[in-house]
Amino acid sequence: MTETARPLRRDAQRNRERILLAAHDVFATRGFAATLDDVAHQAGVGVGTVYRRFPTKESLIEAVFADRLEDLVSLAEQAMALPSAWDGLTMMLRRSIELHATDRGLRDAALCVGIDKQHFAEVGAQLVPLVQELVDRAHAEGTLRADVGMHDLPIITAMVTELARCTGDARPEIYRRFLTMIIDGLRAGPDKGDLGPAVTLDDVEAIMHECVPPMEARRRG
Repeated sequence: MTETARPLRRDAQRNRERILLAAHDVFATRGFAATLDDVAHQAGVGVGTVYRRFPTKESLIEAVFADRLEDLVSLAEQAMALPSAWDGLTMMLRRSIELHATDRGLRDAALCVGIDKQHFAEVGAQLVPLVQELVDRAHAEGTLRADVGMHDLPIITAMVTELARCTGDARPEIYRRFLTMIIDGLRAGPDKGDLGPAVTLDDVEAIMHECVPPMEARRRG
């Protein structure tokens, strides 16, 4: 029987809860470069205990972040409810980046850094159409420049949250300044110039692969 098919003993349940809490803290600080050994140390249990509950890092990541990614879906739904698509789109961009800036694990999960995107396919199937509709509505109301598309948003998120990571100790709030500049650049207006070819999903995946190294490489570095 699987773990979910039968109740855990009380001590096993306590260990599972400690592991999940520790994993949240470790991934929030280090992102998916953290290892199961790091989680075990934080939880105060042996790494074998972690592997008994979660045989792979991916299974632990799914257990920790599935609900948190649902929060991003809820955020998109709140954005959709605002009368102005521009207000909804920029509110979602600001608030999601704020969440990612303080939780590297959530950032890595949302951008599928260091984990195959199939692990959060169900959440993506809910989130992507909502974001696309926000972008389409903002184009229709003339507030979002016409040459900005949905696939620009994850790259903006990656850039700003990487800045937040690099400046977190010295200037933890400075990323907001640059996010404001970027949002101002997204607004439709005359004489904005040409951004060049549109960004595709393939572009996003290639850029994430090149600019945000896989967890193993970051760990070695």
